[in-house]
Order: sequence, then C-alpha cells, then structure tokens
Amino acid sequence: MKITRNDIRNVAIIAHVDHGKTTLVDKLLRQSGVFRDNQQVQERVMDSGAIEKERGITILSKNTAVQYKDTKINIIDTPGHADFGGEVERVLKMVNGVILLVDAFEGPMPQTRFVLEKALALNLKVVVCINKVDRPNARPTEVVDEVLELLMDLGASDEQLDAPFLYASARDGWCTNELDDERKDMTPLFEAILKYIPAPTGDPDAGIQMLVSTIDYNEYVGRIGIGKIDNGTLSLNQEVLLMNHHDPDKKARVKISKMYVFDGLKRVEVEKATVGEIVAVSGIADLHIGDTLCDLENPQPIPFQKIEEPTISMNFVVNDSPLAGTEGTYVTSRHLRDRLFRELNTDVSLRVEETDSADCFKVSGRGELHLSVLIEEMRREGYEFAVSKAEVIYRYDERGRKLEPVELAYIDVPDEYSGAVIQSLSERKGELQGMSVGENGITRLEFSIPSRGLIGFRGNFMTMTKGTGILNTIFDDYAPYKGDIVFRKQGSLIAFEPGVSVAYGLFAAQQRGTLFIGPGEKVYAGMVVGMSSKPEDIELNVCKTKHLTNTRTSSSDEALVLTPPMVLSLEQALEFIDSDELLEVTPKSLRIRKRQLDSRLRKREGIRKNG
Repeated sequence: MKITRNDIRNVAIIAHVDHGKTTLVDKLLRQSGVFRDNQQVQERVMDSGAIEKERGITILSKNTAVQYKDTKINIIDTPGHADFGGEVERVLKMVNGVILLVDAFEGPMPQTRFVLEKALALNLKVVVCINKVDRPNARPTEVVDEVLELLMDLGASDEQLDAPFLYASARDGWCTNELDDERKDMTPLFEAILKYIPAPTGDPDAGIQMLVSTIDYNEYVGRIGIGKIDNGTLSLNQEVLLMNHHDPDKKARVKISKMYVFDGLKRVEVEKATVGEIVAVSGIADLHIGDTLCDLENPQPIPFQKIEEPTISMNFVVNDSPLAGTEGTYVTSRHLRDRLFRELNTDVSLRVEETDSADCFKVSGRGELHLSVLIEEMRREGYEFAVSKAEVIYRYDERGRKLEPVELAYIDVPDEYSGAVIQSLSERKGELQGMSVGENGITRLEFSIPSRGLIGFRGNFMTMTKGTGILNTIFDDYAPYKGDIVFRKQGSLIAFEPGVSVAYGLFAAQQRGTLFIGPGEKVYAGMVVGMSSKPEDIELNVCKTKHLTNTRTSSSDEALVLTPPMVLSLEQALEFIDSDELLEVTPKSLRIRKRQLDSRLRKREGIRKNG
C-alpha cells in the first residue's frame, strides 16, 4: 500500500551560476543547528573541492540534510555552469521539488532557463526565491514578472505557475514572504519547503526500487551509489538485482555491504531505510549512474533521462617532449587511460574514446570549462600529459550537410565596450539577436554563435571590457556550418635549440613579440616561447649568450631590460594553442609546443598542406 512520508522532503536548489545557491545552503545548515553556535565554519562549506573553492563555482552536486521541526529536509546543491548541466539533470530524479534561486538584479539568465526547463519536464513543484534583494540596483518586482514570463514560455502547468515567491539575502541569512516583512532568519523558506514541496510517496512493502543518480568514489570502499528509494525497504546485507532500464542485458545479483543516510554534512551508517529516503550504498563494484537496485522476485528498473551529448572534444596525449617524465608521477599511456576511464564513473557528461594510437585518447565534454577542470584536477594529482586544441563535434544531416553546435550568448557590458564586442563576435560568425540598454549604463547583447566561435573568446572578452563584462552561454541547437573562422591573428615564437633561456637571448626575442617565459627556464627545440607580433611563426634562439671579446666599451655591459613575461593560465593556454600545437601539462609547468618538434619536418608539412 502506498504511503506518504510527511517526515521527509527532498529538494534541489537550482539557479544560474553565481546567484547564491551554495551560500543559501550554508545558511540553511547554520540555522538548522548543524553547527554549534561558536563553531568556526568556512564560507560556502558545500564547495568542498580545491578547484571549487578557488574558482568560487560548484562543479559537482552535493547532498546534505537538515532537520526542521519534525521533518528531515534532504537538500541537493547543484552546479550553475552550463558545462556541468549533466550534474543537474540527473539529481533532479531524486527530488520532489526545487527551489529556484534568481538574482534580484540580473533576473533569469540562460542557465536559469535550462535548469527550470528540466525541472518542469519532470513535473516538479517550484518555490521561487528572489535572492540578493539588498544589493544596489536590485529590482525584485520586475524580476518576479520576468520569472513568471519564463514559466509561461516553458509551458508550466497552472499548478507550477502558482509557485510561491520569496525574497532573500542568502549572504545575510534572512528570507521573507513579502518585500517589506521583518527580516529575521530563514524560517519562511523552511516553512515554504514544508508547505509547497510534496512529501515523497511509495509502497514500503513492495519490491525494492532505487535509481542510482549520483556516484561518489572512495579509495577505501570503492564506488558509492546515491539515490532515492522509490519503493520497498532496503536493509544491510540484502541481496538485490542490479539492472539498467536502457541496457536490458545488465543483470547482476549484488549485496549491500554498507548503507548511509545524510545528516548535515556527515554520512551516518544505517541498517535499514525505506520509501522517500535518499541513501548512499557501497559494496557494489560495477555500479553506474542510471542503474536501478531491484527486487530479486519482481525486478522493475526505472527509466533514466538521456543526458545531453558533448559538443567539444580534445585529444589527451602521452607527453613525448624532451622534458617528458621530469615533473610528473603518472606519465604512461596506461596511467592516462585508467585515470580518464575512472572519471567516467562520476561524470555522466564526459565521453572518452580510444583512438588508433595507444598513446592518444579523444575526450569530449560540454564545454571548455568542463574539460579544463578535468585537466586541472589531473595535473594536481601528479599526471603529466599533453592536450590538443579544443574542437567542436560536427554532425551531418540526411542530406549530408555539415551541422555544428550553436550557442546562445548573453553579454552584459558597459556601453562604451559594446561596439568592440559586437565586432569581435561578428568576426567569429556570431549573429546579433537582440540588444537592450539598461538605465545603469549596461548594454545587454544576445548573440547566436557557433560553439567554435567561442573557443578562445573569453580571455579576449575580459581584456576588451577591462574585466567588467559578463558573458553567459548555453547550448542552443545544431545548425548548418557557418564557414571558416580566423582564430589567431598572431603566429608563435618558437625556440629552435634546447637549453636554458638567458637574458641576452630573451632580450633579442622580445623585439619580435610577447614572451611567455623568463630567464633560467628549460626550453627545447619546437617549444613555443611567446606570441609573434606578425601572423607567421618565427624561430629564434632564446639560449643565445653574448660573445665575449677583448675590447670593452662603456655601453657594452649595461644591464638588459626585459619586459616581464606573459604567464598564461591553463584557460589562456588552451585558448591560445593552434591546431598544429599541443599544451604540455605537468604538475609544475604548462608549456606550449609544436606538435611536430623538428623544424625541417614542420616546414615540409606546411608546404604539403598549403601546396
């Protein structure tokens, strides 16, 4: 018999990037008594990864739980970046409703639309929370109208359109039902969750059904599957059937060796859990996202939504430069292969394919950020490898036409920079769809642009707008190929002999362009040491020392003045490299190099290509 678990609510917090999801969860944890009054807790406690802390973004969805009155509220904090949209899609299967967080100044943004569309498609109840209402230029009343328009655009049902609207400042830890209500704490949000988010239902006496929506990985216990129990009761040491709705051949008898529920930021071991509870199970080796734990007698796997396909790929290659193996711990093709395939355990949006070469793997993801985060994680773990320039994944229609992924770009820039941004995006085959000028001197531009037109654009954009511009993109659709794009107007400065860079050689080289290295750095033939001021590549000797002579003049020994080198970040280096170059990634260094290190072979290939 079906029951309703009124003592549980399962809710996800969804929003565009930087609208305050993780900060809101912080305050809910603090005000529900998870931390002691005097306990020192870092900001954005849910962003536990080192890269998440540094960049101030959420990459992986996280589970937590708080107790409010007699109800346990399971909360899932989700990422806001489009590149990690796969994370959002799958965790929504675990919840009965969502809190949609919208910035009171920015209003609904591209990712707001994306995550809300997913939630409405699953028929989830929505509680809208207008956050940051205390910030300057906040316009909460207009934002409420914009959210209602968005709900209507997305075909929300009458019930979903009747969503409650709350106003909050997550940073200051308060929420109200009306703008002019007294601003005390998060109680109105807790009450709205209890009132509007449906309690989970199911039959505790039926056969077990639990869809695995998230995989965590732990070196000691292996894979940990996280999901909501839809029906039945799960006990420790129980035997269940592991199945997958989309893979009928998958059937395996497995045993639950450990089971946990969430309590604050901790996982607590339990012996039994039933309908509506979000649990984590371990002890199952071949566990994947989308699998269902089923009853042995009456197995019924649960369908899992299709995750959107990757749009960008790059090759991960074993490092074969002259400096290979000097800085990394894991350098072989076996190390690289194992690490990439291990990533597939937890990242549903990633694809890894083997190529004709045992030393090269094609890795596809949802965007540059998605792949750059993987690269950064691997280098921090001690891996050494090289990556190629990011390329978009093309498709062909039934008539054989080449189709490419197209994105919608929403750009907010001060008025004085809008002309330069429009020109730059037009050169990259972008089409202006809309333009509006705000009261505060900010112009909003809407562009439809091929995904490849955005590769390498973000760095230029920040320079062009002196760091004041905001760029948001979201995948739109595949469209006919829009023609070639010239990405780089400058060539590379290439070292033509190995050695250690010296001031004399660098002084001569800096007349030819912008240097990426300073004195005392190891270089090798074919390594890119700077950006040429001309369109063509220039080879030069940065290890060249001054010839000593017997004659001395008053000016000959004057100190050489070197311009400080332009040190590229990982993102900037990935944006800079051309199709005939690779980025050598080690735990200590990032080096750009030509794919073909030998100068003569490189020239021969160039003649063949252009000939």
